[in-house]
Amino acid sequence: MSSHRYKTVLSTLDEDGVRTISLNRPKSLNAMNRQLIDDVAAAFDDANGDPETRAIIFTGEGRAFCAGDDRHAHVHPQNEGEARDLVEAIQRATKAIIFGEKPVVGAINGWAVGGGFEWAINCDFPLWAQSAKGFFPEVSLNLFVTGAVTSLLPALAGLNKAREMLFLGNRYEAGELKAIGVAWRVVPDDRLRDEARSVARQLSQLPPLSLRAMKRVLSLCAAGDLHKALDLETDATIAGFLDPETTERLKDF
Repeated sequence: MSSHRYKTVLSTLDEDGVRTISLNRPKSLNAMNRQLIDDVAAAFDDANGDPETRAIIFTGEGRAFCAGDDRHAHVHPQNEGEARDLVEAIQRATKAIIFGEKPVVGAINGWAVGGGFEWAINCDFPLWAQSAKGFFPEVSLNLFVTGAVTSLLPALAGLNKAREMLFLGNRYEAGELKAIGVAWRVVPDDRLRDEARSVARQLSQLPPLSLRAMKRVLSLCAAGDLHKALDLETDATIAGFLDPETTERLKDF
């Protein structure tokens, strides 16, 4: 077994070719700061470029998968250049997960909020722990979602449910997310890692050519125009960052 450690992410490869990428800021519920965003993109890029890695598990250390933006470490962009740099960094992580060659099994534990919920939706096979929960607070904060979820979420849950989730920001338990197609499977909390490993091992034993082709074609066709969604999300998120109302709403969140 080999491993590589980034500043905020653990990346470990087992003897079956299954690489586990774990968000590793457990004291902050794996909330997203710029370092974590950059580390996720780098870890997935490295995993996708590693010939020994055949499948990836994406999870979080501690009590949460990812609690969204780290409010304590948040640095609000002051101009369009700063805002674009931040949003493009977030979208780089998404592209590494969605468009990377290797299949990604999500092991979603605890809270998946905002950008963390987006990362859960980016996984090819999202397994949710029974106690896990997710929601999107962005619209209530005068912000916008990223992660291509404006394309992926309607494809998974239907347009009406996607509107409900994105506009209203309701909180959803894992069972409801499975019922609407956002969670692939829901498993007992203490079985989450083992079940994810079992699925990843199945994937790791499939022929790489057909496996990667299937991921590529499904990603590009089943969910609509992901590239267009990423571009439109970037523009909308930058506008939200630059609106003065956003700063006030973030203070109260």
